[in-house]
Amino acid sequence: MDPDHRALLRTHRLELSGQLLVSDTIVPLLYQEDILSEAQVEEVESQPTNRHKCLKLLDLLPNRGPRAFDCFLRSLKDFSWVRDKLLLELQTPTGPATADLRLPDSVLQEVPSDRVLSRLASRLGSEWELVLMDLGLSAEDLFRCRSDHRLSTHAAVLAGLVQWRRCGGKTATVQRLAKSLQEAGVHPSVLEEVLL
Repeated sequence: MDPDHRALLRTHRLELSGQLLVSDTIVPLLYQEDILSEAQVEEVESQPTNRHKCLKLLDLLPNRGPRAFDCFLRSLKDFSWVRDKLLLELQTPTGPATADLRLPDSVLQEVPSDRVLSRLASRLGSEWELVLMDLGLSAEDLFRCRSDHRLSTHAAVLAGLVQWRRCGGKTATVQRLAKSLQEAGVHPSVLEEVLL
């Protein structure tokens, strides 16, 4: 999925989860178009509430290939106001891809705390490996994080972030983290949220 599309979905994640009913037409169309597998449809449908179903779908979509976003927009025929808003924001030159990080220099120069890293680990989606590799972790380090924490992606991501901070020392700053997040296509608001 295009980084701008991924960032747009992340930016409107909570808003979308409150407005969309994914079980009726959205999930069936995405399955029909071979964007979602049968197992992924079951994973979405097994969620307890509609909001959770939508959030699960938004977690899966960025990894479903270059057609995923366009198919998702087509699936919003019953939610035309949502589709129109997303399309309008994509056409606006100050969309999510060009948004700047709005943090004071003092915060950017800090080394992130365990709490900040944990909150960030819970918000990173499929981009977490790209972020950790950009931060300097090797493929072997990533494999170790995954294998040591097979049952929890959050724990694997957190282990990688803590390892980066330990190895980087005083150079492991919020600013360096922001740069890696940007390189991986993660919207700047994600880091702003975890620092609040």
